[in-house]
Amino acid sequence: MNNFKSFQQRIDAFLATTIAQYPNSKLQQAVSYSLLAGGKRIRPILIYLTGQMFNCPLAKLDFPAAAMEAIHTYSLIHDDLPAMDNDDLRRGKPTCHIQFDEAEAILAGDALQSLAFTLLSETQLIDDQSKINMIKELAQASGLAGMCLGQSFDLQAEHQSISLEQLQKIHCYKTGALIKAAVRLGAIASGDIAKLYYYALDSYAEAIGLAFQIQDDILDVIGEQAIMGKPQGSDMAHQKSTYPALVGLDNAINMTQQLYQQAIASLEQIPYNSQPLLDLAGYIINRNS
Repeated sequence: MNNFKSFQQRIDAFLATTIAQYPNSKLQQAVSYSLLAGGKRIRPILIYLTGQMFNCPLAKLDFPAAAMEAIHTYSLIHDDLPAMDNDDLRRGKPTCHIQFDEAEAILAGDALQSLAFTLLSETQLIDDQSKINMIKELAQASGLAGMCLGQSFDLQAEHQSISLEQLQKIHCYKTGALIKAAVRLGAIASGDIAKLYYYALDSYAEAIGLAFQIQDDILDVIGEQAIMGKPQGSDMAHQKSTYPALVGLDNAINMTQQLYQQAIASLEQIPYNSQPLLDLAGYIINRNS
């Protein structure tokens, strides 16, 4: 991830400046605690890399990148709650509801969701139609036809025996929707030059989105808690269906390699420098956290 450290630092600084503008309160502290806890920042990096491929100025990409990370962090806070996955550890630190309390964690997630759309609507660097398109893209990817639907499917599947097709459907929504939206936001910010390549970018995003989730499942089996920053075996503890459980560990690893080849084939259709996006795909399937 060293190749992308400058983007991690950039989005971290932008988020810290953004949160510092709000009045100091318990809620602001809870939001700051979770939002600035580190993390890989893959979704913002996808926005930066996609926009950069089309020579979009980084300053123009800061707002959608921050909005995406706000949505992602809100989803993590709520996903960790006792009513959901009931996890105690996130990004190597106590989860928001453990550090503060359950009610404040719920409010922190709510506030981050609102913040995402505030960020998208207030920037003067993006034209109004592009703002509307971004807001629509992010709202759809995170709501009833996106991440929240995937989380609902995931909860319903606990303690159940489901098929591989059903598992892929869960993660198409739960993980894949936001990753696809991240690539789309970078393309929308880039304007007309990127419109010809939406199909190829969607294909790339679908491949890495599924690969990301499969690798998460693999790490839940073989990863080290100290490196991952969250408990190993939590999926097994919640009796969740996972790719290693359904197809075996070796076949799950092979699936990530096949998806990497799909990502390569998709990027080959774009006549711009897509190597950084390919490097990120390689990181996703080889990461240990």
